[in-house]
Amino acid sequence: MTANTGNDCNRKSKISVVIPVFNEEANVDELVTRCLRACEQMQRPFEVILVDDGSTDASPTKIEAMAVAFPDRVVGLFLNRNYGQHAAIRAGLAQADGAIIVTLDADLQNPPEEIPRIVDKMDEGFDVVGSIRVPRCDSFFRRVSSYLVNRMVQTSTGVMMHDYGCMLRGYRRHIVDAILACREQCTFIPILGNTYAGATAEIDVQHEKRRSGISKYSVWKLINLQFDLLTCMTTTPLRLLSVLGLFISAAGIGGGMLLLLLRLYHGPEWAAEGVFTLFSILFIFIGAQFIGMGLLGEYIGRIYNDVRARPPFHIQKFVGHKP
Repeated sequence: MTANTGNDCNRKSKISVVIPVFNEEANVDELVTRCLRACEQMQRPFEVILVDDGSTDASPTKIEAMAVAFPDRVVGLFLNRNYGQHAAIRAGLAQADGAIIVTLDADLQNPPEEIPRIVDKMDEGFDVVGSIRVPRCDSFFRRVSSYLVNRMVQTSTGVMMHDYGCMLRGYRRHIVDAILACREQCTFIPILGNTYAGATAEIDVQHEKRRSGISKYSVWKLINLQFDLLTCMTTTPLRLLSVLGLFISAAGIGGGMLLLLLRLYHGPEWAAEGVFTLFSILFIFIGAQFIGMGLLGEYIGRIYNDVRARPPFHIQKFVGHKP
């Protein structure tokens, strides 16, 4: 792929590292220490923005301590409650002023030492640089869920990145500005980034097992994420409803003709006067109607949330200042 070069592809341009944090008290100290060490190796201006997403443990206290200890390098943002990973990242992006912005999870499964490699790839002129976790150190369920999400996103966006679930990614300033200009209430940052990117790339990055704490994505949250992704990317499900209705109608007409022929051939006593067959067909139609109403409800709910236009997050506190 031929990369697009831009004026902001300056090797001395500022780097912003945005990290959402939710109940990661055991990792905050090591996370910041390793991020600072990795960023210092690049020998260019940088800032580390830690966004506390309504943590209920000691994470806010540790973030504030780091922002006070490194006021020119670490910035602490504190949301008033838990808004979710992508809303927290968006809050950090709104405060970042670097020409290149790198996002990273706080669980240390993706080592901060990979940040310079993301930046080096960005310096080749790419708009967005993603990462592929190698080897993947998650459970079988998480790997399957990730595979389904990746396939769905690839099909919907046409951008064939392999690992949309990995938040270790790099974005150029103009891509971040485009993301922040979007007014959707539910946003998936990697998808929005690729939507506006002209040139994208991926690199393999190390992936480690979680050292402490638990994953913040429960089964129910993963299911909700699937619905959010499905309805925020495409209207294809609505079109599929029309196709599904066409097939059901055709099957109903064909089944009715078949039942009529069998009734004429075997007599009215066939299949208990046709009662059970009637119920089976009725259940098919009822099930199709519920599927349709559910999908329509998802889209109507999204319209409702977007029309209200409520802010996706609220910053309660800001600690640290930028040089």
